[in-house]
Amino acid sequence: MTKQETTPLIARKALFGNPDKTMARLSPDGTRVSYLAPVNAVLNIWVGPVDDPEAAEPVTNDTKRGIRTYSWAYTNKHIVYAQDKEGDENWHINSVDLTTGQTKDLTPLEGVQALIQETSYKFPNELILGLNDRNPELHDLYRVNIDSGERILIQENEGFMNFVTDDSYRVRFAERFESDGSILLFKSKGEGEWEYFRKVEMEDTLTTSYLGFDKTGGTLYMFDSRGRNTAALTALNLGNGQETTLAEDPRADATQVMIHPTERNIQAVAFNYERREWHVLDDSIAQDLAYLSASAEGEIEVVSRTLDDQHWIVAYLLDNGPVHYYLYSRNEKKAKFLFTNRKELEGAPLAKMYPVVIQSRDGLKLVSYYTLPVWSTSSGQTRPEDPLPMVLFVHGGPWSRDQWGYHPFHQLLANRGYAVLSVNYRGSTGFGKHFINAANREYGAKMHDDLIDAVEWAIREGIADPERVAIMGGSYGGYAALVGLTFTPETFACSVDLVGISNLVTFIESIPPYWKPYIQLLATRIGDHRTDEGRALLKERSPLTYVDRITRPLLIAQGANDPRVKQAESDQIVKAMQEKGIPVTYLLYPDEGHGFARPENSVSFNAVAETFLARHLGGRSEPIGDDFKGSSITVPIGADQLPGLAEALH
Repeated sequence: MTKQETTPLIARKALFGNPDKTMARLSPDGTRVSYLAPVNAVLNIWVGPVDDPEAAEPVTNDTKRGIRTYSWAYTNKHIVYAQDKEGDENWHINSVDLTTGQTKDLTPLEGVQALIQETSYKFPNELILGLNDRNPELHDLYRVNIDSGERILIQENEGFMNFVTDDSYRVRFAERFESDGSILLFKSKGEGEWEYFRKVEMEDTLTTSYLGFDKTGGTLYMFDSRGRNTAALTALNLGNGQETTLAEDPRADATQVMIHPTERNIQAVAFNYERREWHVLDDSIAQDLAYLSASAEGEIEVVSRTLDDQHWIVAYLLDNGPVHYYLYSRNEKKAKFLFTNRKELEGAPLAKMYPVVIQSRDGLKLVSYYTLPVWSTSSGQTRPEDPLPMVLFVHGGPWSRDQWGYHPFHQLLANRGYAVLSVNYRGSTGFGKHFINAANREYGAKMHDDLIDAVEWAIREGIADPERVAIMGGSYGGYAALVGLTFTPETFACSVDLVGISNLVTFIESIPPYWKPYIQLLATRIGDHRTDEGRALLKERSPLTYVDRITRPLLIAQGANDPRVKQAESDQIVKAMQEKGIPVTYLLYPDEGHGFARPENSVSFNAVAETFLARHLGGRSEPIGDDFKGSSITVPIGADQLPGLAEALH
């Protein structure tokens, strides 16, 4: 038997089902540990004593979507979490009283989006929340009592996209987009009065942001690219206006920081070019990070700290294994293993991820990552023995990035026999403002050229079989998947689009109301739908315009409640293909939004996707079996295009 034949299929449910335990956190006083874990197959919050995590019990009772993010309140007896309705992103903020076991919706308002603006140990019973209840386009700020739900308006929004607050619950600054794409920062004078503070030019708006204040409130920490290419970590003295550069890297933006829980000084900063690297700024944690680096494999992330900073929870991130969580005592300099997030993946035949820098046709450096089937290389080699079918997996955003680490799609696809390539095309974040600004108004143009250049690199390197390359992605990646079949119809053997944009004009015209303060960002970076010239550009860069060019198989998946990329984006290209007699398979999920929250839906989508890829690229596939169980999957069009799909629906 060949190495491929002896390598077991990794079950889809192991990759895309619920994690066993994840998002471990400590209560501020360090007495309890919490994590997300399933209850009757739905993710809920569990809490237990820190010295006996196995004694944890569930404290929430979500029965459908699952809880995906939460935090401890500084009362030490409340947990706060967000939940929306079937993917509509109108988040409700809920608090759980661990003493009584009661859950309270702090924002019981229909059609309103609530966001957590600030939490502080100085006000343990209160949060600052943003609510767009008065005007759906703007979030006002409220102080909200965790116990009673009482809320008091502290800042009415007069047209700002964002506020900067401190841990004394003062509103300090506000940001507003201008017609030229720049952002003006205003300083609060109190009583609703504002004064101009500074301007961030358009070229710096995606690489300059505010991190918060030191303990005194007199120093503002920032990621700042003004006057340089990459975003540095800086400290601005608000008294004398002096700005100090604390750390910078000419290749990569500062992207993460470690902040002391009460002193509020920044202790370490991370830069991520090919891999994440931490730079220590505060010697008091240098020995801790040195010890942790030597204690286990993987990239370190300190995900939780007690208020006295004596205990941390540390996550170790691997490319070919689950996340490992440890409880670390700073006094003892000892890390105790807690659990991994996916026990079934321990010992599974997971593949390594390789960083590589690919040069674009116009000289940009595209930091990329590829994964190969474990059986395809000789020992110590980073190229396959023979060219492989390949999936180009495109990240969303586009103002986001791919990075090294465990990637469930890479693992699924490599296990099925494909090389997988992810590219940080121009517009991706983390590589400086010049790289981001090179993407301005380049949707479907130079941004797509970068992807094609990466595919050609993979072919030259003997990684990819040129006749068997697929393009796949979600959100912007879904748009790129549609562009692949319409702008370069001979390059890709097939395409998988998840919640992708088909028409840039209708996409921008249908954005949710709370995106309206950011409309100038879209106009500057993508195209201005308010002008004839801009609309012409957007139409020219829309896959729907060229639907008659599609000659290769296409799979589309969409959430019916997606507030960002509306269902109409998928509906209209499916309709256009039908009218021209072009086959397509369309998956529609009535209880999802922008991507999949419910693991049953994620598993069902991947069951169809790998069946689709196996048919058109020739890789392995796990039978669909019962992987539609519990899923809301519907297939309005094209169930007959894939063997076994129609049968699995019944």
